[in-house]
Amino acid sequence: MSTAEAAVWRGHGSSNITRQILKCTRWQLEETTDFITCPYHYYCDSAYPGDYSPAVGALVAAFAAYCLVSAAAFAVLDIGRAGGGGGRNRRKYMVPSGPFLLPVVLLALAKGQRINAVFPLAQLGPALLLTLQASALAFRNEADGDLRYAVLEASTVSGILHASLYLDAVVLPYYTGTDALRWSRFSGECATCLCRMDPLVVGGRTVLYRGLSKTALAIIFALCSRMVCRIYGEERVSAWTRSALEAASWVFVAGDAVYLAGWAFAEGAAASVAAYALVAGLVFLCIFGKVYKFLAWMETRQVQWKPSVSCHSNVV
Repeated sequence: MSTAEAAVWRGHGSSNITRQILKCTRWQLEETTDFITCPYHYYCDSAYPGDYSPAVGALVAAFAAYCLVSAAAFAVLDIGRAGGGGGRNRRKYMVPSGPFLLPVVLLALAKGQRINAVFPLAQLGPALLLTLQASALAFRNEADGDLRYAVLEASTVSGILHASLYLDAVVLPYYTGTDALRWSRFSGECATCLCRMDPLVVGGRTVLYRGLSKTALAIIFALCSRMVCRIYGEERVSAWTRSALEAASWVFVAGDAVYLAGWAFAEGAAASVAAYALVAGLVFLCIFGKVYKFLAWMETRQVQWKPSVSCHSNVV
């Protein structure tokens, strides 16, 4: 090993080099003559502008905690049937998918590349997106007219799509850099020059989670079906289609929550394990609420149906 290469290997523990690799948004492949030990030679061809202050991370952490608590509180209220119509109208301003908090979620994810203190979005950003997705599925937009409702629902759909794209712009470089650090060796040609035995893949091969995935698409289709049913009426086919899309969306969200909780546990970071465990708890709480309300609705239907049958039998 050359002197320069040894220096770079000692610099592997440097936070500056590690951060540059984890935040790299453009990797350049160079030609190499060493096809045995270094068939793929990469270096980072992008500059990282630096982190925001820890105060910004603290604000994002407080906001994420509020989103989680508010969504869980309204989910419990829905289970207990404590919220009336007026409560639903106020609820839209207090949940993450509402018209007031959704832009803040988008702002945090759009600037998430530089938020690394207290609440690093490269590691914890998916928890914020899962909270938003669960909120959008669990709590319907309430509005007096169809036009206002359509605008609210369309803004939620657009917000989830943009949030997914913003999150991918934050986490994919992190996953790529993590894969590069784990399965590469420093060549010594430059600070970020890496030798690999296989090509470097965008997003890496270690973490399979993506923001814009079948989960986000299923939620978007479910919200669009809600809008169609609200405006044009819930016929049998449209109602069953909406219910099927919502059920599939909950399955995908629950799968993402379990996968991310397992990934955080494997990584061993206590903060990540706690965050994803709480989000998974929120998701399953919302699912329990949906199942509970469906069973209560079925019981009510059966109670209403039985007297009509008995009356019919007496007439006969």
